Amino acid sequence: MILAPSLLAADFGNLQQAVEMVNASEADWFHIDIMDGVFVPNISYGMPILSVIHKHATKPLDVHLMIIDPDRYISTFAKLGSDILTVHYEACTHLHRTIQAIKAEGMKAGVALNPHTPVALLEDVIQDIDVLLLMSVNPGFGGQSFIENTYKKVRQAKALIEQVEAHALIEIDGGVSLKNAKALVEAGADALVAGSFIFNATNPTQTIAELKKTVL
Repeated sequence: MILAPSLLAADFGNLQQAVEMVNASEADWFHIDIMDGVFVPNISYGMPILSVIHKHATKPLDVHLMIIDPDRYISTFAKLGSDILTVHYEACTHLHRTIQAIKAEGMKAGVALNPHTPVALLEDVIQDIDVLLLMSVNPGFGGQSFIENTYKKVRQAKALIEQVEAHALIEIDGGVSLKNAKALVEAGADALVAGSFIFNATNPTQTIAELKKTVL
């Protein structure tokens, strides 16, 4: 199971320290949420912060764009060191074109679905996707409660991927904790994003290790 701590929940005043903690932990990726205040009702951080994270990170950068018209910035995020670039289905008019543009820049292509968006809408592009990110909260803010319907969507996504022999990883973002991590992986999830649960813990490194251990 891939674990991707979300730096949105880190202490921005000690961002380098948070990055170094993740570097030294059992985590696999850094999850970076880019929000524009339009597609979602919040603004997070942009290119300068991502540049700093990339400077210190020793693990892949899993960049999640919660912005309108993401095509404008694909090449920019590639230059900033993004390994995976995920866009929202709901934000892309020409999703297939966007996926191909991401791959052309040498990144893995991810597509995220909001809680209300059916998995079946990705049937025609699932074979082109490297990561299918299912939002298990409504996007825009950290610390929200997990939406129970996510388990059903994970199973639907897994069935779709297996049906067409696609290779996409299923990633879950929102409300992930020790309470649901094992059940999500058993349903078919390959990667889990955890923010507040990790960074609000007394010992984040230990919490990461516990999350990894609980799904073994």
